Amino acid sequence: MIIPIDALEADTLYSLAESFVLREGTDYGSEEVALDVKVQQVLNRLKSGEAVLVYSELHESVDIKRKEDIEPSEAEEQ
Repeated sequence: MIIPIDALEADTLYSLAESFVLREGTDYGSEEVALDVKVQQVLNRLKSGEAVLVYSELHESVDIKRKEDIEPSEAEEQ
């Protein structure tokens, strides 16, 4: 199920993005990118609709995925 970002408090959304960045361990190549910058990039993608928050009932967890990567079953119950 996709969770609209405006359904969450700003602090909660930030925490989800921060957790995602820390969990993913994204490689930015030879230059270091600050955690706050990475989190802001994720938040920008969520706000633009490039990425979405997906709740998994099975795992009772929320993940961030690129919109084109979500399965049709994950998008149900919007």
